[in-house]
Amino acid sequence: MMLGPKLLAFSAALLGCPFGVHQITRGTSESDFKPLSRSDASFCNGGLQVSYPDLDISKCLVISREHLLREKISQEWGAPRVRLNTVDKGKKYALMMVDPDAPNRSKPTRAHWRHWLVVDIEGASLRRGEVRGTTLSDYSPPTPPQKSGLHRYQFLVYEQPANQRLILTKMETSSLGNWDPQDFARKFHLGQPVAAVQFLTQNHRD
Repeated sequence: MMLGPKLLAFSAALLGCPFGVHQITRGTSESDFKPLSRSDASFCNGGLQVSYPDLDISKCLVISREHLLREKISQEWGAPRVRLNTVDKGKKYALMMVDPDAPNRSKPTRAHWRHWLVVDIEGASLRRGEVRGTTLSDYSPPTPPQKSGLHRYQFLVYEQPANQRLILTKMETSSLGNWDPQDFARKFHLGQPVAAVQFLTQNHRD
């Protein structure tokens, strides 16, 4: 499945152009929004839906301080439901969640921090919002360090080639930081993501 040219590379630079994006939060006003750069807003493509208990994400957004959402997403909630209605039921998919801003966006010396990596997900399961497959990296909630500013947490779904076995090297499994998702995608011939979404958040104490 191919996306249009709006899908940006992982390392796309900020353009500095404000772009209003509504927060998809339960119990908040539709008129409540946070500004994102155009590149951050344009990262989201393909209709990927990520759902936490009190937060539904289908567009790029900044997690609000309201309702303790930043604290809940880092301290209370486990792995979200991830749903993509457009996948082929008979194919398999890979899901990754990364933080390209570790330890901070100005000096991301530990990017991309791998927060979740699941492969061999049946398309039928992904349509139901069930991430069932082979877990290469267990889910790790967003826990940006204090005073490190906003971090992007990016979810990407790839279609796996038939009969392709996806694995991590010993070096990759030894550390979650300094991971190269683009290299991983090239190595296993995953092509471009079929869908992507991201949210921005920071330490709940800041």
